[in-house]
Amino acid sequence: MALLNFRKHESAAPVNGQVEAFLEGYSIEVMPRTAGKVEDFRALLPAGTRVCIAHIEGTPIEDMVATAARLARDGYAVMPHFPARIIKDAATLDDWIARYQGEADVEQALLLAGGVAQPHGDFHCAMQLLESGAFDRAGFKRLHVAGHPEGNRDIDPDGSMKNVEDALRLKQRFSETTDAQMAIVTQFAFDAAPIITWACALRDAGITLPIHIGIAGPAKLHTLIKFAIACGVGPSLKVLQKRAMDVSKLLLPYEPTEVLTALAAHKAADPACLIERVHFFPLGGIKTNAQWVIDNGGASGTPADKQG
Repeated sequence: MALLNFRKHESAAPVNGQVEAFLEGYSIEVMPRTAGKVEDFRALLPAGTRVCIAHIEGTPIEDMVATAARLARDGYAVMPHFPARIIKDAATLDDWIARYQGEADVEQALLLAGGVAQPHGDFHCAMQLLESGAFDRAGFKRLHVAGHPEGNRDIDPDGSMKNVEDALRLKQRFSETTDAQMAIVTQFAFDAAPIITWACALRDAGITLPIHIGIAGPAKLHTLIKFAIACGVGPSLKVLQKRAMDVSKLLLPYEPTEVLTALAAHKAADPACLIERVHFFPLGGIKTNAQWVIDNGGASGTPADKQG
């Protein structure tokens, strides 16, 4: 089977040093069904990469844990999602944690409300999961929470940012009471300007949690528009809509070069900004996303002839 070519093409454009630095330590999101299509993650991702496992409603916990165990065996830092609204009660939460730790040594988690309208049980938001104490009791070393640079209509139906910002203030206060490292992982967006404005506003409001910016990986334009609408992406969707109107670009795959270049430049100019790392949503495929990172200066996976 042919592996990805990890060497940059001789004709490729020079790597942007700021983007290369920004890509260091990136994380990536998978689902059990997408992970199952990857024969060997070690050929794609650097050892130790944080791999988040999205828990979509209806996915059996057994599939989640099996995916976590596989990634852990291959040397990755596994961070499963814990969507509050699909967790029935405290006993279920404890059971999930015990399974992840027993089979995959998991010590990181992304806590979020989850994309369902009606809670399945006692929990309806990430803050309740944090306050349950379950993750502190289990000795988790890192806890991430969700951020929304362009707002979230499910949380703020009026289009404001009030409720999402209030929630982050609560999580900021919680971060001062736990030994776990905390960070904000954002929904993906396509325009750097609103992301930067939002990050600066959080810092001005006294929030110090580092931000891992969600970025959609390379994909066909119609695929990205479909996901963006389904996920409630805000004004930056106009970036894709404008591209769709340009016949010369309509059939070309979207790449996140422009938004990442602008974010990397901002981070280089303002090292104290909260924006710390990149978190990829590989909407066009894990292999495609991994190759784009490699071509833009990110580390490659372990060559096949050196894999253990």
